[in-house]
Amino acid sequence: MKTPFAFALTTAVAALKIASAQQALSPGAAPELVKIKDNIYVLQNVNSNMADLRDYGGNAIIYLTPSVVVLIDSKSDREHEDLIAKVKTLSDKPIKYVVLTHNHGDHTGGAAKLAATGATLLISSKDRDAMVRNNQPGVPELAYSGQFRIATGGKELQLREFRGHTRADTVVSFPAERVICAGDLMTTADTIPMIVNYGDGGSWTDWSESIDEILRWDFDTLIPGHGPAISKAQVEQIRRRFGAIMDRVRAMNRERKPADEITQTLIREFKWGEGPSAGQIPGMMIELR
Repeated sequence: MKTPFAFALTTAVAALKIASAQQALSPGAAPELVKIKDNIYVLQNVNSNMADLRDYGGNAIIYLTPSVVVLIDSKSDREHEDLIAKVKTLSDKPIKYVVLTHNHGDHTGGAAKLAATGATLLISSKDRDAMVRNNQPGVPELAYSGQFRIATGGKELQLREFRGHTRADTVVSFPAERVICAGDLMTTADTIPMIVNYGDGGSWTDWSESIDEILRWDFDTLIPGHGPAISKAQVEQIRRRFGAIMDRVRAMNRERKPADEITQTLIREFKWGEGPSAGQIPGMMIELR
């Protein structure tokens, strides 16, 4: 029988596991708190690799208000006790809301246990539907489409639905702090490369449009789904890089180049297209004609 975490894995995460199959999957030290602002912390894995992702999940963002705590993503089921303990080192207030950026198990694995403590779970409607279809634990009772706002503890969070990594990723903005959380629309660790999940409705074309829209926002720092936080200028650099990758695939498609030649070209010119990201090439060739 699959564990809840394994059952929630999609083809993208499965590809990452396959790419790591030849490595000893021993997790590193427990995730560490990384301060972004006085009231924003990330519980971030020490190592951005598959072993830590499997055991600990993706980034979880801890947002402190005078009366409650809000989490963005829940890390893994296994990581729950450590997550709670580390939240308590920052605040004695209850966790009131848990916003899930998308339906993948490395971000939703601890959601059921958080709901059992009294937290309210929230996700986009389309990604909630995906959790229901996959029979995942911790399906949120609340869902939204398009945009949503949470006002709590004298603070405001703004949620916006985008297509890219999945069909309905949630990006969370903390306007007062000029910080946004992008989930797996953005990753900053080469060992967990940025991909779109075609099986869950992802799209590179829509990813580009989504990042272009996000770059119009007024922010200083972006927290990704995996890896360290980056500046707005670094987001722009990543957008240009993947725009160039997509342009190269389109050009080689027009020349009717085979998949293996396209893959080798992307590896040579962009250092992208091998390991976990290799599984993106067939879908990109269909999408980017």
